[in-house]
Amino acid sequence: MLNKHLFLSLLMAVSTATVSAETHHAHWSYTGENDAAHWGDLSEDFAVCKTGKQQSPVDFSTTKAVKGKQLAYRYNIADYKVENNGHTLQATPQGKAQTIVINGKTYTFKQFHFHTPSEHTFKGKHFPMEAHFVHQAEDGTLAVIGSVFKPGKNNPALSALTAKKLNAGESVTLKNLNIQALLPKDSKSFQLKGSLTTPPCSENVTWVVLKTPVQADAAQFKAMRDIIGGENNRPVQPLNDREVNEDK
Repeated sequence: MLNKHLFLSLLMAVSTATVSAETHHAHWSYTGENDAAHWGDLSEDFAVCKTGKQQSPVDFSTTKAVKGKQLAYRYNIADYKVENNGHTLQATPQGKAQTIVINGKTYTFKQFHFHTPSEHTFKGKHFPMEAHFVHQAEDGTLAVIGSVFKPGKNNPALSALTAKKLNAGESVTLKNLNIQALLPKDSKSFQLKGSLTTPPCSENVTWVVLKTPVQADAAQFKAMRDIIGGENNRPVQPLNDREVNEDK
């Protein structure tokens, strides 16, 4: 009887550990049963995706906007590790850290990645693509610069990034990459408090979404979609009572 009880106890412990591990590493996606509509139900760690009141992305209009301060940014030419992580194409700078200052707070540049089509919308309109430049402060909070793309001329930085079609899990190092072509010269923006646009949807992000789109050609949009494997944009979330600061 003791052995039977011991066996049942061990079985329950293993089962609990398995469920816990599966919950912690919950698989999320942009399609199917684990799509954005269900992220908040996949794991307790993702609950804020469903319950949060400052979720991103959002749609921008000028109706609730107040005048803000224009951001200054400049990224140095650097080497980047470029990886298809299964959700997006992500580039991580190598070497000396780069920083930006937003509202008097210093953030270190961590990585940039892409969404097709854009996640943020402008008066209900999606752009073909959006790049997110992710920065982190010493206290763990984030600042993300969003740059949207419109159809136009070839973009040299995108040509380098999409030259090799990386499958999920594959990576390559690009030397001396100049990413300024991924950002507009005019840095006027919308700024607001928000969240990560992927699980766990943490609401610790200062968003700076640039108003002026940069250009890329149709072949480059297709190349990025092929690498990503389709669309990877979270639907627009309610603005609720958030204030949007707008450069004019």
